[in-house]
Amino acid sequence: MPSRQRTRELRRTLWPRGLRARLLVAFVLVTVLGAAAAAWSSAGSASTALVTSTQARLAETIAGQIGAITPELTYPPDQESLDRLRAAVGPNTLVTYQNLRSVSGDGTELITDAVRTEVRGGNRLVTQRIVAEGTPWLLVGTPVVITQPDGDSAPSGIEVYAVHDLTDVEQQIEGFTRSAAGTAALALPPAVLLALVAARSVLRPVREVRDTARRLAAGDLDARSPPRGADELAELTVTINEMAESVQTSMAAMQRMQADARRFAADVSHELRTPLSTLTAVVEVLAATADEMAADSRESAQLAITETHRLVRLVEDLMEVSRFDAGSARLHSEEVDVVGAVRDCLRVRDWLNRVELVAPEEIRLRLDRRRLDVIVANLVGNALRHGTPPVRVRVLTSHEQVWIEVTDSGPGIPQRVLPYVFDRFYKADAARTRTPGSGLGLAIALENARLHGGELTADNIDGGGARFVLRLPVSISAP
Repeated sequence: MPSRQRTRELRRTLWPRGLRARLLVAFVLVTVLGAAAAAWSSAGSASTALVTSTQARLAETIAGQIGAITPELTYPPDQESLDRLRAAVGPNTLVTYQNLRSVSGDGTELITDAVRTEVRGGNRLVTQRIVAEGTPWLLVGTPVVITQPDGDSAPSGIEVYAVHDLTDVEQQIEGFTRSAAGTAALALPPAVLLALVAARSVLRPVREVRDTARRLAAGDLDARSPPRGADELAELTVTINEMAESVQTSMAAMQRMQADARRFAADVSHELRTPLSTLTAVVEVLAATADEMAADSRESAQLAITETHRLVRLVEDLMEVSRFDAGSARLHSEEVDVVGAVRDCLRVRDWLNRVELVAPEEIRLRLDRRRLDVIVANLVGNALRHGTPPVRVRVLTSHEQVWIEVTDSGPGIPQRVLPYVFDRFYKADAARTRTPGSGLGLAIALENARLHGGELTADNIDGGGARFVLRLPVSISAP
């Protein structure tokens, strides 16, 4: 398996990744391989024809030479007759008759037993190509046939063997091979040029579609690509344009809905301020006289007081969210002792006896004290409501950041909930709809952190418990 994996990795490394490069490589390979295949096929055919014609010509020449001298021989032949026949055939020739032999040249030792057996048994001309010590040879063997007085042919017992060097033929074949290679090489430059032209024509609409997709991804919903031609790429371009039109329509509708929702929340919050102010004043009077009421009336009064305060906080949070959405939220920066601001936040809400504060004596930054108080109050209040004591607040600093860490000892935040803890109105438990919070506290804390150029994150600590960390850059510190 490792070797297969390495092979696949090597292929991915060697094979071009870009579409342009792959088109060029594929087009050039197809063109060059086609030209090479055609050239090699032609060279192979020419080589076969050359060898066959050479073999036939040599065999025909030997047969003619033997036929011309045969009538002049005496039968049974003597040594002189064999020498005459061998001289007529030419060099590298062996003539045999029973125990008599006539030899010339050094190549006759290449004659194989297979050729001798076929000549003696078949009474016909036999040829065989062999390679000896790197040199190609053609072996030709034939019996000498005599015509009897009655006109019939009969073997004379004389056997003629000739050996011919085919080096010249081999050199011609190598020439054909070089010519085929040269043809394939000559096809490479035109193939590259054609591939460049083809890739350009194919990739231009692809690049246009890519650029359009990038513009759409960057938020330019008016981006479109003009379709060219009537091929698949043109159909893809039309599809991309239709998709962009659909997305643009949907986004416009969504933006209108969001704007309407934000305006509605802002308007409702604003309209509720006046009646809530009156209701709050009434509730305060009710709270002052609650102790004098009967038990049932006192319980109802306490419920009304609690729900009124909850409604006031909800309206205040909605107005704050509206300011963030409208982009009208502004920092009112001043030089602040961060440790002192955190301690004051806990003391005002009577949390000092329920929360452990771990911090140095003083850390000074230039920030919005009210918004820092909102962040800390939301984080600590969330830990007290949903976590388990002890709740700890740590304030630390470095050369680049100041961070405030709020942890509890509860079960922590479920993994499925972590991505949504800063979403507006999100509640991990759907059944817990009447919690004191508005469901906007963590979302407001996150917006305030971003307004300071910082960040707010949530996770779990080892051993149990949730952890929220506010990070503020030191670049906002006072000189």
